Amino acid sequence: MTNQDITLELQERTAVRKRLRALRREGLVPAVVHDHGKDSIYVSGDYGTIVKTYQQAGKHHPVNLTVGGKKHLALIKDVDFGPVKHEFRHVVFQAIRQNEEVDAEVPIVFKEDAEIPAEKVSLMVLKQLDVVQVKALPRDLPDQLVVDPSNLVEVGDSITVADLVAPKGVTIVTEPDHQIAIVEMPKDQIAEANAAAEALAEDAGKPDAETQEEATTPAAEKDNANPESNDDK
Repeated sequence: MTNQDITLELQERTAVRKRLRALRREGLVPAVVHDHGKDSIYVSGDYGTIVKTYQQAGKHHPVNLTVGGKKHLALIKDVDFGPVKHEFRHVVFQAIRQNEEVDAEVPIVFKEDAEIPAEKVSLMVLKQLDVVQVKALPRDLPDQLVVDPSNLVEVGDSITVADLVAPKGVTIVTEPDHQIAIVEMPKDQIAEANAAAEALAEDAGKPDAETQEEATTPAAEKDNANPESNDDK
């Protein structure tokens, strides 16, 4: 995918603070473009168009912005979502340069059609990291980083950032020992295992039938059952 694949036209805005509510009622999303220490550009765009752009670009793919006839190459750095409906409320763009490395969030995905042995034996694979921070030139930013989950076999097996292979020109910034996924036992299996262990412990603590009978037999009966011991008295 090239930088020219994603374009977005925005309009400069004067509405700020309390007036943003009216802007949103018109079907627009307020946004801002930060540009290397220059004055920020306050903009807005069509709600549906901005949502589509975010779905395509995420926070890792450059977007060609047009604002008042001027072109800006930018990354989406932040999106503010509504607390209830999770709707787009505000977007922050960061202008970038083609010849300068940038920091970006790149999604992590499992290798397509890869079999996960742990899931075949009803174990649970917990995904703990969905994105990693990378540094690269805009043209080198990958759309995703792929990891092979076929080594997830038994409880405790895990995949870390160190298992990711970055394309040429891309540096992974996230700590290499950060876990991406780990195999755990489902809660119902843990409960069953605990119950079985408790039952086994109770059985181990109980005397067997012969020992229990011996413990409950009166001393006189024991003596009568053993005449030799009576003769020795």
